[in-house]
Amino acid sequence: MELAGLIAQIQANTVIVIGMIFVATSLGTAFGFALLGGKFLEGAARQPELAGMLQVRMFIIAGLLDALSIIGVAFAALLMFANPLLTPVQQAVGG
Repeated sequence: MELAGLIAQIQANTVIVIGMIFVATSLGTAFGFALLGGKFLEGAARQPELAGMLQVRMFIIAGLLDALSIIGVAFAALLMFANPLLTPVQQAVGG
């Protein structure tokens, strides 16, 4: 296989993986927020006097849940702009 074809195949597979990363982090965050909101409403309905404390804890967990998306976007950006999978191919040609 020629070098240009190999590089194009690696880049095409990388784009597919980036899309899968975005889908996985979006679905994970969506399900997480849905469960978090539902459980908060259940807890607040059962014990309204604890709603303030539950809300604070809900926002802490929501911030941690957002980390999933942020890590996914950072990893996808790494693959987009500094693809470590292309380095061995480029070193084999250059070296």
